[in-house]
Amino acid sequence: MPIGRALRQARIAAHLTVDEVSAATRIRVPIVRAIEDDDFSRSGGAVYARGHVRMIAREVGLDPEPLVDRFDAEHGGRPEPTATPAAPMFEAERIRPERRRPNWTGAMVAAIVAVAGFGAFTAFHDSGDSGDTAKGSSVKETDSPSPSTSAGSHTPKTSDEPRPGPSNSAIAAAPRDKVTVKLSAVDDKSWISAKAHNGRVLFDGIISKGQSKTFQDDKQVDLILGNAGAVELYVNGKKVDDEFRSGQVERLSYTPGDPSAG
Repeated sequence: MPIGRALRQARIAAHLTVDEVSAATRIRVPIVRAIEDDDFSRSGGAVYARGHVRMIAREVGLDPEPLVDRFDAEHGGRPEPTATPAAPMFEAERIRPERRRPNWTGAMVAAIVAVAGFGAFTAFHDSGDSGDTAKGSSVKETDSPSPSTSAGSHTPKTSDEPRPGPSNSAIAAAPRDKVTVKLSAVDDKSWISAKAHNGRVLFDGIISKGQSKTFQDDKQVDLILGNAGAVELYVNGKKVDDEFRSGQVERLSYTPGDPSAG
């Protein structure tokens, strides 16, 4: 039986209308009708179509996994999940300024020049003393330059100004010109779909309890949370306090300057 027909028959058996399914899943009525006609072109891509099938199936009382597997088999298979590496803006240590290293090469060159100059001066002074002694004349003594005086212009200077320390808050590291979303499965596993503003799939899969994922984009991150009540959500370094329920499906969008639910 086609996917759309199976969903329609299950909806009718559950005594639900298309409008009621749309209100419960937050999927627009035209998209629900199109899916029941096995037309997935209005879903906005395979990722969203897969999520729509899953949400409608749960609402009408069907096990979504066989239907999703059938959808993958008919539409080229599910793409391999591509985990986005954790963005560094949640690591306060990343904003610690790099300390300047002393210029040891310059200091060594200055020391060598000073030692060589001192040796040459000593040799010349000794030869002058021996010649003047043989002639019986007096020799005026001069002070030899110290290595520190000769190398003074080459000695590296260190600034006494205090250097800024790392921020005590990881929130301060989040860039203001980007949107950064961090998801953590706290109470249970959750199915997650994340897309960038240009439609690029950032992640499509399941995160287990205790796992976290971080996504970043210049303009917008679109999310579908399959088990929203199990997810702890941070947007641009700030916790989103929306009360999601276990088993609830949420479609969210965030931009720089949020959090505010899309």
